[in-house]
Amino acid sequence: MAGGGYLVIAFCFGLAGGIVGKIKGGSFFIWFVISFLIPVFGLLAAIFMRNEATEPRRECPGCGKVVPAHDALCTRCGTELYLPDDDQMLPSKFEERLHGK
Repeated sequence: MAGGGYLVIAFCFGLAGGIVGKIKGGSFFIWFVISFLIPVFGLLAAIFMRNEATEPRRECPGCGKVVPAHDALCTRCGTELYLPDDDQMLPSKFEERLHGK
């Protein structure tokens, strides 16, 4: 039963990492597994990762997929993307939820 304490601690780190990862726009399950397997570093990685929900987005001119504004290539069609003007930016996922759109 010596490993039981480690499992409880790892589960708590996994749960915390999953919650933080979900809040920042990632997958709860993936961040839970990472934080469970590597407890301290997994949680720190979830805390310091970029918040995808507040990232500005734009539409790809090639295929119409909405991608983060900092992407240089569209992941769907491979179109090279340049830094958009302010009028071409779409609201972030956070702003859409905030305003109820």
